[in-house]
Amino acid sequence: MSERRVSATSAEAAGACAAHILRILAGRDRARLVVSGGTTPGLMFDAMACTPFDWSRVHLFFADERMVPPDHPDSNYRLARERFIEPAGFPAANVHRIRGELDPHEAARLYESELDGPFDVVQLGMGGDAHTASLFPGDTRIHSRSNRTAAVYVPARSQWRVSLLPAALLDAAHTVFLATGAEKRDALREVREGAYDPLVRPAQRIDREGVNVVWFTDRAIAPDAAGSR
Repeated sequence: MSERRVSATSAEAAGACAAHILRILAGRDRARLVVSGGTTPGLMFDAMACTPFDWSRVHLFFADERMVPPDHPDSNYRLARERFIEPAGFPAANVHRIRGELDPHEAARLYESELDGPFDVVQLGMGGDAHTASLFPGDTRIHSRSNRTAAVYVPARSQWRVSLLPAALLDAAHTVFLATGAEKRDALREVREGAYDPLVRPAQRIDREGVNVVWFTDRAIAPDAAGSR
């Protein structure tokens, strides 16, 4: 079963998640790191950016991306660039972004061509509907083990995205979830303790089938937890 580490606040959870990732990466001569999008990883990016580290050995990838230009406010790449890549002095040549300004199917094809091996660490988030990356409830690709990327249309958001698929996510040596906020409390409980149904709770497949899975959460999402478990 996956491990859960609970911190008092979202900032502390993000800091603990960042420290965990850096400990894993420090033991590798060359590493591949995947980071998530949305608003949750911002504090984690801040923590990683202010920690001295040799980023020249790390290649950075993204779990998903909205189909917007890289300078758009909704761009996952933009958040990472502003709060991690530039502050940390991360080598631009080691950043593998999803080209959200392109046709989504072409962007997915190009991104897959850059995935040259399994990832060392995949850092994911989870929505209040238990989606992860851009794999939302009802998307049958959560059962796939063939392609590693896909263009994904999200009807509830009226939006195209490109997402990594289970074939890539489940090959990671370490999987790290960062999930905070009371609005995700029910989703977290169902993913970790509910009956297995990843078509309804997509994050459940990665939680149950991933390797070395650790959740970093705050007390708001896990109010009854007194600490790590």
